[in-house]
Amino acid sequence: MERRVSLITLGVADLVRARMFYEQLGFKASSIGGGAVVFLQAGPMAICLWPRSELAADAGVADAPAGFRGVAVAHNVRTTEEVDATLAEAERAGARITRPAHDADWGGRSGYFADPDGHLWEVAWNPHFPLSDDGALTLPQ
Repeated sequence: MERRVSLITLGVADLVRARMFYEQLGFKASSIGGGAVVFLQAGPMAICLWPRSELAADAGVADAPAGFRGVAVAHNVRTTEEVDATLAEAERAGARITRPAHDADWGGRSGYFADPDGHLWEVAWNPHFPLSDDGALTLPQ
C-alpha cells in the first residue's frame, strides 16, 4: 500500500446543506457525482460528501447514531493568527466551535469546529510541521 490518503468521505444527513457549508469555506465542488455525491478538491486530495445511510450501506456497516467518531480532519495553517481567523470563518459558515483557539502544550495553537453533521475539524498552527508554498505538510525526519 502506498503511504498516502487520496479521499476522505464524510457521511452527511443533508447533501445540499453540506455542500453549501463547504462551499462557504471556499471548497470548490467538481461536476462529477451527478448530484448523488459531492466531490470537493482539497489540495492534493479530495473530500467526498455522501448521504450517511448510503455510505454505511456501501461499507457494510449499520448507520449508528451520531456521536464522537474517534476521527478528526485537520487543517494546518501557517500562522497562529490564521487559527482564530479560520475558526471564525467556519463559524460564520454554520460550524459549531467545539474548542476555541488556544495555545497548546505542544507549542502550537489549535481549536476545533464541528461541521453541520458533527464531523470534527482541528485547525492548527504547528511550529514542528511547516507547510510548503502549496500547503503540503511534510513531517520532520
